Amino acid sequence: MKKIHTSIKRKHRLSTHINQYRFFHPLQKKPRPKTFKTEESAHIWASKHNLKKDQYTLKKVKKNKKYQIVMNNG
Repeated sequence: MKKIHTSIKRKHRLSTHINQYRFFHPLQKKPRPKTFKTEESAHIWASKHNLKKDQYTLKKVKKNKKYQIVMNNG
Protein backbone atom coordinates (compact mmCIF):
# COMPACT_ATOMS: atom_id res chain seq x y z
CA MET A 1 0.00 0.00 0.00
CA LYS A 2 1.20 3.48 -0.77
CA LYS A 3 2.02 5.80 2.07
CA ILE A 4 -0.32 8.64 2.91
CA HIS A 5 1.10 12.06 2.29
CA THR A 6 1.81 14.22 5.35
CA SER A 7 -0.55 17.00 4.26
CA ILE A 8 -3.45 14.52 4.16
CA LYS A 9 -2.50 13.28 7.63
CA ARG A 10 -2.55 16.86 8.89
CA LYS A 11 -5.91 17.46 7.23
CA HIS A 12 -7.43 14.45 9.06
CA ARG A 13 -5.49 15.18 12.28
CA LEU A 14 -3.65 11.87 12.25
CA SER A 15 -0.27 11.11 13.74
CA THR A 16 2.55 11.24 11.22
CA HIS A 17 4.65 8.32 12.47
CA ILE A 18 1.99 5.55 12.44
CA ASN A 19 0.60 3.78 9.38
CA GLN A 20 -3.03 4.87 9.08
CA TYR A 21 -4.30 2.04 6.86
CA ARG A 22 -7.28 1.29 9.14
CA PHE A 23 -8.47 4.91 9.06
CA PHE A 24 -8.85 4.91 5.28
CA HIS A 25 -9.91 1.24 5.00
CA PRO A 26 -12.32 0.54 7.87
CA LEU A 27 -12.92 -3.11 8.63
CA GLN A 28 -16.42 -4.46 8.99
CA LYS A 29 -17.20 -5.32 12.57
CA LYS A 30 -18.55 -8.73 13.38
CA PRO A 31 -22.19 -8.76 14.48
CA ARG A 32 -22.45 -9.06 18.23
CA PRO A 33 -25.22 -10.89 20.07
CA LYS A 34 -28.13 -8.78 21.24
CA THR A 35 -28.42 -8.45 25.01
CA PHE A 36 -31.27 -7.25 27.19
CA LYS A 37 -31.34 -5.70 30.67
CA THR A 38 -34.40 -7.63 31.84
CA GLU A 39 -36.02 -10.95 31.05
CA GLU A 40 -39.27 -9.20 30.17
CA SER A 41 -37.62 -7.05 27.51
CA ALA A 42 -36.01 -10.16 25.99
CA HIS A 43 -39.37 -11.94 25.84
CA ILE A 44 -41.01 -8.88 24.26
CA TRP A 45 -38.30 -8.69 21.59
CA ALA A 46 -38.67 -12.40 20.86
CA SER A 47 -42.44 -12.15 20.52
CA LYS A 48 -42.08 -9.26 18.07
CA HIS A 49 -39.79 -11.47 15.97
CA ASN A 50 -42.32 -14.35 16.00
CA LEU A 51 -40.32 -16.59 18.33
CA LYS A 52 -42.15 -18.92 20.69
CA LYS A 53 -40.83 -19.65 24.19
CA ASP A 54 -39.99 -23.25 23.28
CA GLN A 55 -37.75 -22.06 20.41
CA TYR A 56 -35.28 -20.13 22.59
CA THR A 57 -33.79 -19.90 26.06
CA LEU A 58 -32.31 -16.99 27.97
CA LYS A 59 -28.66 -17.02 28.97
CA LYS A 60 -27.12 -14.78 31.63
CA VAL A 61 -24.18 -12.81 30.25
CA LYS A 62 -22.03 -9.80 31.11
CA LYS A 63 -21.43 -10.63 34.77
CA ASN A 64 -24.99 -11.97 35.15
CA LYS A 65 -26.43 -8.49 34.61
CA LYS A 66 -27.85 -8.99 31.12
CA TYR A 67 -29.70 -11.68 29.18
CA GLN A 68 -29.04 -13.08 25.74
CA ILE A 69 -31.42 -15.10 23.57
CA VAL A 70 -30.04 -18.49 22.55
CA MET A 71 -31.89 -20.44 19.85
CA ASN A 72 -32.70 -24.10 20.58
CA ASN A 73 -31.75 -26.60 17.89
CA GLY A 74 -34.54 -28.78 16.59
